[in-house]
Amino acid sequence: MDVLVPVLKSHPGKSVLAFALIFKLIHRLLQRLPVPKVVKQDDFKSWKWRNLSVSIVHSLLTGSWALACVLVWPETLHNLHSYHTPLSYLLVCVSTGYFVHDAGDIILTGHGRESWEFLLHHVLVISCFLYSLFTELYVAGAVVALFVEVNSVTLHTRLMLKLACAHSSAVYHVNKLINIFTYFTFRLGTQLYLTWYIVHNYTWLDHGSYFLLSMMMMNVMILIYFSRLLRADFFPSKRPVRQNGTSNNESKKFPCD
Repeated sequence: MDVLVPVLKSHPGKSVLAFALIFKLIHRLLQRLPVPKVVKQDDFKSWKWRNLSVSIVHSLLTGSWALACVLVWPETLHNLHSYHTPLSYLLVCVSTGYFVHDAGDIILTGHGRESWEFLLHHVLVISCFLYSLFTELYVAGAVVALFVEVNSVTLHTRLMLKLACAHSSAVYHVNKLINIFTYFTFRLGTQLYLTWYIVHNYTWLDHGSYFLLSMMMMNVMILIYFSRLLRADFFPSKRPVRQNGTSNNESKKFPCD
């Protein structure tokens, strides 16, 4: 660690690309795992399944890593501007690599149009994280922002169960309850804390206006996703459903419902 992190700090851009390639390799390896038959029959579903498989690996890794950083070094939570450890810097570098890989996967596979909301989210995250890596500022803020990945584990699990047409199963119903809890605590709670920190310290923060604007845009997006989640899981509309379990307007939509 003492040798690796100085190298990453010397070449943050190249380091991010290296981790993006690692996630590309993970993507290739996960393709060897069995896939539900209903997913195999649809090209778009197959792509979504592979994309979500890599996403859930990233979420499991970075969500637990971010929590560990705060538990071991509590200063991370209180000094979002200038505090960081070698392990937290490495975490942000790894996560940025994933977002670069995922954005590339969406664009290069031709799914950018239906996934434009996620691309916008990725652009905001990548720009903020790269700023942190190049300046070594807001690294702690990026670590705290990765708390949302705890919720992403249950969110991605939910979406994969829907792709497998298992949305009537007991596993789905248990997961949706856990998912709504983690959405409140780790996604909405994290966004609220980060927004409060920026507003409270706005007068002296470096490039505070950009980070505030980015945070407000992500807040709007997350609240929209939350309303969709509530409607889909707790207040579903009666839309025509096909035999494969998907509605007419769902088959070509990047998973958010």
